[in-house]
Amino acid sequence: MCLVLFNHGEHPVYPLIVAANRDEFYDRPAAPAHVWEQPAGLVAGKDLTGGGTWLGLTHSGRFAALTNVRKPDVPPPPGARSRGGIVTDLLDDSVSMEKTLERLSETAEQYDLYNVIAGTPDRLMYETNQAQGSFTEIPPGTHGLSNAMLNTPWPKVEHGVDRLSRIADDVCPIDPDVLFEILSEAEPFPDHRLPETGVGPDLERSLSPLFIRMSGYGTRCQTVILIDRDGRATFIERSFADGNFMNEERFTFQIRPQ
Repeated sequence: MCLVLFNHGEHPVYPLIVAANRDEFYDRPAAPAHVWEQPAGLVAGKDLTGGGTWLGLTHSGRFAALTNVRKPDVPPPPGARSRGGIVTDLLDDSVSMEKTLERLSETAEQYDLYNVIAGTPDRLMYETNQAQGSFTEIPPGTHGLSNAMLNTPWPKVEHGVDRLSRIADDVCPIDPDVLFEILSEAEPFPDHRLPETGVGPDLERSLSPLFIRMSGYGTRCQTVILIDRDGRATFIERSFADGNFMNEERFTFQIRPQ
């Protein structure tokens, strides 16, 4: 997952609005979003290499999403654990999320660099192993996460947050297609606005759009989540291959907190 835009705790109708793109190598196998048997009630796609997921929502209202961190000069630890397991652990209703986050903080050095957002529509937490003491509550409002710290002002993050903020302020009810339009913007940003993450200007430019289309790598799926104040959840995933739309999975259900 390489871009997560979200608004929580602020909208009069939707306490949680999520629009996210997963960028990955095209040849890494994955299953589309479905209802998992374990953890029970989890709706998510599945990484068929590592066995975990990048983003999910449970029928009890737990939400989590993970992004990798772009620091090519920082090698992964020996025998690094799959980061997708972080999300599935956080979405296991048999263990409290607080305990899982505390345990994650204790084992963070066993993973390659990551960011994770986790919680419920009423309360979201942010955790990263880029720095010590990074287990923090996210204030209400519109936020963006890519492959750096939460709300790092990369152009795709700033642009996406601005677009989502305008929708959250002015549009009700929210049409999911409007959120997918944001996620589908494929125009690179000007060179003078690009971050310097150590991958060189050409790759920085190719990775700068919200929707990425490169040789062998790009946006594999888009996810939109809307949860209203009556607890009705809509989860929509659109999958892509080589930049071309392939299929859509849609789930609607009633959140039943445990």
